[in-house]
Amino acid sequence: VRECVLEVPALFDALIANDKEAMKSQMEKIYAKEEEADILVNEVCIHLPRSLFMAVDRRDLLELLHMQDNIADMAQDIAGLIMERDMTMPAVMSEPLKALVQRCVDACLHAATIVERIDELIESGFRGREASSVETLVEELSKIEDETDQMGMDLARMLFANEDNMKPVAVMFSYQMIQWIGDLADHAEAVG
Repeated sequence: VRECVLEVPALFDALIANDKEAMKSQMEKIYAKEEEADILVNEVCIHLPRSLFMAVDRRDLLELLHMQDNIADMAQDIAGLIMERDMTMPAVMSEPLKALVQRCVDACLHAATIVERIDELIESGFRGREASSVETLVEELSKIEDETDQMGMDLARMLFANEDNMKPVAVMFSYQMIQWIGDLADHAEAVG
């Protein structure tokens, strides 16, 4: 999932540069990484014990896996929309769009850091210094996600301010894309 999300900023760099070949290349990378994530999720689901006692309820672990997979799925949806719609963005929106994408990627990477701490949480019995440290990370993730919400609203306002220069359907799909970019951070927060 992390590898998939890390391909998203380059997709938007290509979109902003209107480099169709680079966009296609990034889309293919995102699709491949999303497929790898699906395979890993299926492997974990198949091999996860059903009858042994585990430190975490099996259903909770499966839910966490699927929430992480939602991030890769959303990256794939964004790439597909950009390519299938043959999207372009008004130049005035380029930098705010790149900033939103990067902050949403930051949220996903922050969520991955939290997930990497699960072993330590289990060892500490979800208490003590380790639990406090992870709680702080979760609070930071929530703040990042709040920032992405504001950035998304600001970008939507810019889009609507420029809608007279765009085809109505392009405005609708651009707005959808902004929402989906924000969904990356929303899914990351859910993982946290």
